[in-house]
Amino acid sequence: MKKGCPYGTHRVISPEGVLPQPADKIDNTMEIYDNEVLIDVKTLNIDSASFTEIVKRVLNKKPSEVTTQEEMDKIGDKMKEIVANAGKHKNPWTGSGGMLLGTVEEIGPNYVGDLKVGDKIATLVSLSLTPLRIDEIIEMRPAIDQVDIKGKAILFQSGIYGIIPDDMPEKTALSALDVAGAPAQAAKLCQLNQKVLVIGGGGKSGLLCLYEAKKRVGVNGLVVCAAGSQKSEDRARSLDLANEYFHMDATDAVGMYNKAMELTNGELFDVVINCVSIENTEMASILSCKDDGTVYFFSMATSFTKAALGAEGVGKDVNMIIGNGYTKGHAAVTLQCLREHEGLRKLFEEMYA
Repeated sequence: MKKGCPYGTHRVISPEGVLPQPADKIDNTMEIYDNEVLIDVKTLNIDSASFTEIVKRVLNKKPSEVTTQEEMDKIGDKMKEIVANAGKHKNPWTGSGGMLLGTVEEIGPNYVGDLKVGDKIATLVSLSLTPLRIDEIIEMRPAIDQVDIKGKAILFQSGIYGIIPDDMPEKTALSALDVAGAPAQAAKLCQLNQKVLVIGGGGKSGLLCLYEAKKRVGVNGLVVCAAGSQKSEDRARSLDLANEYFHMDATDAVGMYNKAMELTNGELFDVVINCVSIENTEMASILSCKDDGTVYFFSMATSFTKAALGAEGVGKDVNMIIGNGYTKGHAAVTLQCLREHEGLRKLFEEMYA
């Protein structure tokens, strides 16, 4: 059996010398190396920004507007084309991927870890670096970015994962774990008595962030949900996840700034968390944050250039964190959110199970 690099560099085809994520093409043959894990894939949970962009490019629609089998087949064809070209599901426009749910089928003899054949896992590394083969698309749920397939995938030695728990439906757990970095980072960033704004607060990651933020800032803090529509605002409001709610186009930077000034009596927010899956929301986040505050860009639609140069252009001295989807203990934190908040768990089960 061939010896593999812990970081998967042995799978890179082009360009040479890079890691699997930035690579243009990787080897997705499913004969494992000595330190790899072979996964029988059941469901792909495509990154929201990625799926939104694919649907836009293929159909010029939003995922929630996809209704016919013909439309889903066109999306599926594009997904299979991406994997055929790259050996992985790395969106050619956003560069992002998603994650998967599957069952451990084979483990290399030199793999170090606690996994066993038969374990149901969700990979917590991006599909943009995961060797993947799609044999057949079984079912697509466009509104929640999930696609059931027949296929295989490879987990590298360095790849992190979460065991699917027994106390909730596996697709509920998958949907939550897909955004596990967001609420876990919110738990780290938000502190007692702070003012926190979650942009995109009515979406999957936003709801979890609101819950963690409200828990961390305490009764004297302020948590505000900025949703993208009345429907998503009402969703968050019904769960009592924030102190204030409103909905607004997140690309309206000046409008967001004025609302932030109004809600904080001109002080602006200590922490701004951006969970929006569309482009050009960087400045709404930056302008809403006070000097020396923190902006956490969880969204994969974020442009580093727009954020960096935009903050410079308006003279904002804010700490900006790129949305690393991993922080220690993130899977446990996220699943615990669903266990602690009955309404949040019920919503996830209704929407994603």
